[in-house]
Amino acid sequence: MFNLKQLLQIISYQENLDTEGFILKETKDDQQKAGKKDQGQAAADSKQRSGAGQQQAGADAQKDDGKVEQQAGKDGQNQVSGGEDEGAADQNKRSRSRRSFRKPVPSSGTSAHRAAEDGEVSASLEENRESIRQLYGLPGNKDVIIRDFTINTVPPVRCFAVFIDGLTDKVVQDLLFQALMAFAGQAAPASGEKLVDLVKDSLMPGNQVSVTASFREFLDGVNYGGTALFLEGCGKVLLVETKGWEHRTVDRPQSEQTINGPQEAFTETLRTNTSLIRKLLKSEQLTTELLTVGCRVRTYVAVMYLRDLANPDLVAEVKRRIEGVKVDYLADSGVLEQFIEDHPYSLNPTTLATERPDRVASKIMEGKVAILVDGSPFVLVVPSTMYEQLHTGEEIYRRWQFGTYVRYLRALSFLASFLLPGLYLSLVLFHHEMLPTELLLAIAGNRERVPFPSIMEVLMMEFALEFIREAGLRVPGVMGTTIGIVGALILGQAAVQANIVSPILVILVSVTGLASFAIPYYSLAFTTRIYRFIYIALGATLGFFGISIGLFIQVLLTSNLKSFGVPYLVPTGPRTSAGADVVTRLPIFFHESRPDYVNPQDATRAPKVSRTWLKRDRGERR
Repeated sequence: MFNLKQLLQIISYQENLDTEGFILKETKDDQQKAGKKDQGQAAADSKQRSGAGQQQAGADAQKDDGKVEQQAGKDGQNQVSGGEDEGAADQNKRSRSRRSFRKPVPSSGTSAHRAAEDGEVSASLEENRESIRQLYGLPGNKDVIIRDFTINTVPPVRCFAVFIDGLTDKVVQDLLFQALMAFAGQAAPASGEKLVDLVKDSLMPGNQVSVTASFREFLDGVNYGGTALFLEGCGKVLLVETKGWEHRTVDRPQSEQTINGPQEAFTETLRTNTSLIRKLLKSEQLTTELLTVGCRVRTYVAVMYLRDLANPDLVAEVKRRIEGVKVDYLADSGVLEQFIEDHPYSLNPTTLATERPDRVASKIMEGKVAILVDGSPFVLVVPSTMYEQLHTGEEIYRRWQFGTYVRYLRALSFLASFLLPGLYLSLVLFHHEMLPTELLLAIAGNRERVPFPSIMEVLMMEFALEFIREAGLRVPGVMGTTIGIVGALILGQAAVQANIVSPILVILVSVTGLASFAIPYYSLAFTTRIYRFIYIALGATLGFFGISIGLFIQVLLTSNLKSFGVPYLVPTGPRTSAGADVVTRLPIFFHESRPDYVNPQDATRAPKVSRTWLKRDRGERR
């Protein structure tokens, strides 16, 4: 029988000394050479130490008698044997180091690559070509194209263009080359600086042309779909905007569908997303600032706000956090959200991610800041509160009575999504007197043949619901509906008929799942899914007392959260000016002020009387 020590030894990781890991195995010749080298080194060390011992013994013999000489001979033999042992230990150490996993050494081209990246453009075409080959790994890198041609000036000027195939618009590039090679009939100046100005001002047909002398800016422009033009005898490079990669067209929202209102959603292209917002907010005050995140692969991040409305401190804080992110690659706005949020260890999301341009535009009009990440179809809006995460744009587009009803219904579903199973266990296990007698007898009768306790029933059904939810998301879209029907109907009915769970519990878990689906923000709905299991444990152990403790701690922790300095539960905790758009949505003409917790530069959204057609002055209708 194994004891604990043997069991730990079995399950522990041990290095296999018979393999070479990720290091290529040595040949027999290499092993023989290494062995001879180690043996020779050990013999030399032993010989040197024995000679030193003999010299020391001879000196002692001259001073002392024969007894001292005999003792010195013994010492010399001990030193020789010690040197041989040390040589063998060094050989074993080298052998173990060859078998262990070793960190790969960076190639010698890394430092040269960084030096070329931080350098400046040369006046020689060949030097620039060599630097580009080193930066992009040419000719092995087949995506980068270097196009040599001659500008048709007097005299002609040699040059070459650099671009990435697949990121540029071929039509725009053909017009660019045609203008330089066929229609350029002007005299070329002798100075390289004047030549750049001539090409930029008179020969270049592009609408966005910039001049730079830095290879770093050249790399950023080409990697983002631009075309770079190097001229002979000029120490600067022309960057032309020619981006034209394949992208997804503007489509309907997938996760935030509404009946009323716009039916457009963001895409994975940054400039398309900014244009969708600008299409709604046609104002010269709308500002877009571009930042870059990523040390190895640079990702563009756009910060959009209204200059005359957003709080400058809020804008500065958003930019400070984004610029403070140090990572190799930023894949999505969800990754950036984890880097810049105030409370990364809290379950509640403190930023709002949406795919609807109309919702982002409405938040910008409140004085908030939108964050767009290149390659992500979701836009972050900060700061964010829990109440607005329960809102949708559809309540604004409908009449206020309909919007108020939907919001109260959604608030009820928010509470039921994480409290209902815990309350059921509390009533069944501890508080029987709170149930009507007929209902209590019905529950007891249905559970008479069920072999499991109530807590096991609830957990089995909850985990089954989670399995069905994840399976419906991961399978292809055609099969998603089938998975839901099979899981909800067939599996639930079979479980009831097999006396594994009671029918009332199936109804309870189904209502809980529907309540979580009614929450519009996916991150907040995910939070309630985790809270649900916490309240199940509290209700099964302490009853209503445990539920009360859980609610108290949850409210305490949630009220302590902040989103870019704004309390998460405003305007209720702390109490601020509630306005007309929290849970109850008052008529649209009562929305006269913006949320005061953002501290916008202009808190007035509309005048006191926005329906001026009702105002009468001297009998005239305005």
